[in-house]
Amino acid sequence: MRFFLAFKTLLFTVLVPGTVTVYIPYTLLSGSDGKGVVTNGALALTAGSCILIGIAIYLRCAWDFAVEGLGTPAPIDPPRKLVVTGIYRWNRNPMYQGVLLILLAECLLSLDSNLLVYTSSVALIFHAFVFFYEEPILNQLFGESYRHYCRIVPRWGIAFQPYPINPA
Repeated sequence: MRFFLAFKTLLFTVLVPGTVTVYIPYTLLSGSDGKGVVTNGALALTAGSCILIGIAIYLRCAWDFAVEGLGTPAPIDPPRKLVVTGIYRWNRNPMYQGVLLILLAECLLSLDSNLLVYTSSVALIFHAFVFFYEEPILNQLFGESYRHYCRIVPRWGIAFQPYPINPA
């Protein structure tokens, strides 16, 4: 069971976030002349750090989905239990924010306007998907416990106080 769950999570990660953060940006940038590539060491180090942080955020969230929620990040195989631990104590959508952090770092590294337009489009798509699909589904599945979670933890940004593990 756990091996199969890990396999499904890995497959989804390669296919979806891998496509969004690696394949499409690579394709967009492969047609550019490379003149916009950052050569400033401090900026490159900052962008590289953001990429690593984005990857760590995504991996932690995928772990929480598998271990705590008994599911995957894939909408067709979501967690069976509401995940309110780890980074989810501070933000309702950290996985999306981790992916966007990677894309923004790639924008910093490439200085390509097409990649910036793509990243902005991805952010809008994420927001629409969360607002129109994920939140109604989670509300249906988890009811009042999800609504309580939503009152405390913001959709985007960071909560001032972490969500209590055992809410009263």
